[in-house]
Amino acid sequence: MPDTMLKLTGIKQTFHQGGTDLAVLRGIELELMEGEIVALVGPSGSGKSTLMNLIGCLDTPSRGEYWLNGQSVSELSDDELAHIRNKEIGFVFQTFNLLARATALQNVELPLIYSGTSPARRLEMAQEALARVDLADRIDHRPNQLSGGQHQRVAIARALVNRPSIILADEPTGNLDSTTGSEILALFDRLYQEGNTLILVTHDQSVAGHAHRILTLEDGAIRRDERIK
Repeated sequence: MPDTMLKLTGIKQTFHQGGTDLAVLRGIELELMEGEIVALVGPSGSGKSTLMNLIGCLDTPSRGEYWLNGQSVSELSDDELAHIRNKEIGFVFQTFNLLARATALQNVELPLIYSGTSPARRLEMAQEALARVDLADRIDHRPNQLSGGQHQRVAIARALVNRPSIILADEPTGNLDSTTGSEILALFDRLYQEGNTLILVTHDQSVAGHAHRILTLEDGAIRRDERIK
């Protein structure tokens, strides 16, 4: 049986705006297993981004418990959360977030620099990650020398390089044409087959269709949890 990778219990998130409290998440209960590929869907304002930020350790909940690989991360300090993000979470963003003046290799090395990995080991790990996304021949290219799909592949390599527990992809095909988007989704399918755990946050049903489980968020709560494969 796969191990429980992530567990959320009674998660609530409230923001204070203009003297009033705005409840954004209302008691989230969720377990994800190691090796799952899950889509998180829902309309604008449903709480997807807030939940994504909590799962990615970019924020902490107002109430409730978040366990990641058996460790409670709900009440960690900012420095401790930064360490968890670096080691446990690989982020893939719609806007790629690449450094314009850095090569593909240098962009992929960034998380390893933050984690204190030696230069020789950084080079080896970054080259390996770029090879996994079929960019071994583009390691010295800068973003202005790469296509949109190659930008996203570099971003995925950067997410993979620390061998994280979870790859968290926010609208990963949102800035790509349909053909390139399909290629990126095929890459996610391959990463899943290799044993990676992926969460795809999306409005796009064609993206969600690549998941094996779809979580539908409405009004700050998970209204549906469907296993489709």
